[in-house]
Amino acid sequence: MPRLFAIFIALSASLLVVSPAQAQVTVLTSIKPLQLIAAAVQEGVGQPEVLLPPNASPHNYALRPSDVRRVQDADLLYWIGPDMEGFLPRVIKTRTKPSVSVQTLPELKLRHFAEDSHSHAEDAAEHDHDHRPGTLDAHLWLAPDNARVIAAKMAADLSQQDPANAAKYQSNLKAFNQRLDALDARLRTRLAGIAGKPFFVFHEGYDYFESAYGLQHAGTFSVASEVQPGAQHVAAMRKRLQEAGKTCVFSDPPLRPRLAETLTAGLPVKLAELDALGGYTEATAQGYEHLLEKLGNDLAGCLESL
Repeated sequence: MPRLFAIFIALSASLLVVSPAQAQVTVLTSIKPLQLIAAAVQEGVGQPEVLLPPNASPHNYALRPSDVRRVQDADLLYWIGPDMEGFLPRVIKTRTKPSVSVQTLPELKLRHFAEDSHSHAEDAAEHDHDHRPGTLDAHLWLAPDNARVIAAKMAADLSQQDPANAAKYQSNLKAFNQRLDALDARLRTRLAGIAGKPFFVFHEGYDYFESAYGLQHAGTFSVASEVQPGAQHVAAMRKRLQEAGKTCVFSDPPLRPRLAETLTAGLPVKLAELDALGGYTEATAQGYEHLLEKLGNDLAGCLESL
């Protein structure tokens, strides 16, 4: 019996020593793209969580009490910033643990709406409040170079919170950057053939991706979902499509704007989707690459089929 008791004490002591080192740092991100970047950094150590459900809009999401608890409890919280998730600042003010608004990271290359704009004056009244000319374009994760900056910040924060796994986080960061190099080469090859081909978008949310790969949308039908445009406005947009000839019009999933069918009826125009948020992309180490590669393939696939 004394021998068994001694073994029990020894095992208990070893568990007490090991447990703190094994405690996983809980990472919560506001939107899926940030979760995908965090998943690459945490690979083999932990799994980041995401606040918004698939395809929920970060512009007007309503927090539930359970969401508020998750925001308060996470060890590390990453969000884009008030230009994207306007519902978060009030809740974040009461957090006692680190929160990172990635739009404030100094190394990021940021864009603002109306830079190289191809939207016409008749669209101005329909711009979402977040997309007024001169305001920050917060879809910053669509530039691979920005994803590198975000990943480096996450790796540094995790290394500080979890020193025992610091080498793993840095190794994951290096692997992520190497995969982005390969992805960049694949996307440049894939998209080279559609440079100069006109296409239109309902939501001006792809400028970072377009700028990275030498693309330019020909027009933006920035129709606010709660506003039904007048007949004159619809006629003007339809005329632009007629002038473009064979082209693609891209909307955001999951809902296609009702106006899309009216605009394109009888024209050599294809309707397709571009998912900038990667709503249902699996949060694996390669998830961020999958998001960008699908974006490029969907864009090129539609334009190549004309």
